[in-house]
Amino acid sequence: MTDARADVLARIRAALGPDPAVPAVPRDYRRVGAVPTGSPELLSLLADRLTDYKATVVPTTPATLETDLRAALAATMPPGGRLIVPPALPFELPGAHVDDGTLTPADLDTFAGVATACAAACAETGTIALDGSPDQGRRAITLVPDRHFCVVRADQVVRTVPDLLARLTPTRPLTLISGPSATSDIELNRVEGVHGPRTLVVLLVH
Repeated sequence: MTDARADVLARIRAALGPDPAVPAVPRDYRRVGAVPTGSPELLSLLADRLTDYKATVVPTTPATLETDLRAALAATMPPGGRLIVPPALPFELPGAHVDDGTLTPADLDTFAGVATACAAACAETGTIALDGSPDQGRRAITLVPDRHFCVVRADQVVRTVPDLLARLTPTRPLTLISGPSATSDIELNRVEGVHGPRTLVVLLVH
């Protein structure tokens, strides 16, 4: 029996020749204006996009962040619900379980929420990027629990997707979040919590 895949690949190799030239891919993506990173305009745009995606945005400051986060946890977590956090969250949350990388998805499903920092955020699309850094943790802890509390600093907010990607390392385990997990694939009915947390609370640090 002929292997169709091998046949197609052989034809491609024959057409390309022994030393095919690989063209350079231009990376001069379009930028929109010269809006400073973390400007009030960008923070307002990000908050609007996140709210439109049904996320909850909590404006805060460095001085009140921990207090505001605890208030958000108290308002959103179920009674007795457990919280998991990455190993290097830059502040302490009493009672939270620090992930050591050994918990399975079934174990993580017993946690009601997760609190993390982020790598960067794009105001234009309302997208938050995680890259697996110690203050964000491995991907599983941000996908399995039902609630995600994410801290976004003003200096992490850029305008466009190209600006966002320029801040990220492509070899890292990137997760891009635009609001709570949701799908409308079945009869256009919105269902939340299909591929990740159904509740996203963003603490936007001005």
